[in-house]
Amino acid sequence: MAEKQNQACATPFRTMIGGQALIEGIMMLGPDKKSIVVRRPDGGLEVKTEERKLIKDRHPVLGWPFIRGVVNFCVSMYTGVTALMYSAEFYPEDDEPEEPSRFEKWLDEKLGNEKAMRFFTTLAVVLGMAFSVGLFFVLPTLLSGAAMWFFPDIPLWGRNLVEGAARVVIFLGYLILCSKTQSIRRVFSYHGAEHKTIFCYEKGLELTVENVRVQPKHHPRCGTSFLFVVIVVSILLSSIVFSFWQFTNPWLRTLVHLALLPAVVGLTWEINRYVGGHDSLLCRAIRRPGMAIQRWTTFEPDDSMIEVGIEALKQVLPEEKGKDQW
Repeated sequence: MAEKQNQACATPFRTMIGGQALIEGIMMLGPDKKSIVVRRPDGGLEVKTEERKLIKDRHPVLGWPFIRGVVNFCVSMYTGVTALMYSAEFYPEDDEPEEPSRFEKWLDEKLGNEKAMRFFTTLAVVLGMAFSVGLFFVLPTLLSGAAMWFFPDIPLWGRNLVEGAARVVIFLGYLILCSKTQSIRRVFSYHGAEHKTIFCYEKGLELTVENVRVQPKHHPRCGTSFLFVVIVVSILLSSIVFSFWQFTNPWLRTLVHLALLPAVVGLTWEINRYVGGHDSLLCRAIRRPGMAIQRWTTFEPDDSMIEVGIEALKQVLPEEKGKDQW
């Protein structure tokens, strides 16, 4: 089975086009365009396609190696949250719209509707990043500090080991818990539709439901793999730093982790970029854990989800053949 999946992943063409699963929809990012396709409650497709404006085109320094990883991560977070909020508009929790709060009205008066939306999107990104840092970096550091409190004779390398293990366990536990939620499982099924559609395109097959359906749902260049490599790189990098500067105070260790985070993200982005474009034994070994984790973040889609993925991908295909090559 593993050999069959590896052969399926070795496509003759690797595209830079990537996507994100949304609430009853998919966002695709091409070299020139961004498209969001959502399945409306009435069964039709809502398509929103626009030109992409890359920040590196205006500020070339932000496209330099290591710097580009941090920039692209922040931009993708903002773009992803914006797309999620857009898709959520088609599926409100209540039949009757809520009355805007006084704060929302004040923002709308002072900033205008568009700027107010940017404010809320930016706030959502900041809160999301703060939650991720707190869950995957601060909490493991505090847990390792508690272990040192109860077991003061543990050497520093042991504390680093406990902290790293806690980070991996929390990350996997969070993904597993999310996958058990019915609404999240549907999002993860759209995730599978996105992967299958990209696989079909990379194999040069016609983008039909029949061709897409038989493709693997786990993709070697998935964002889930990126997040896992971030965790691993942060463990390795912090272990090196703490071997030279033996901090034991949990809050000081937390500050060091936060200071290292840009370096971790930048380095991880470069690793994933290289691994995604090569098929050596080392690259396959680096991809393997991320592929395994996708069993909790990627599920089989139905045909209606595949139709969304096909439409989203068609919207962002470049006019110049090969422009999206990885």
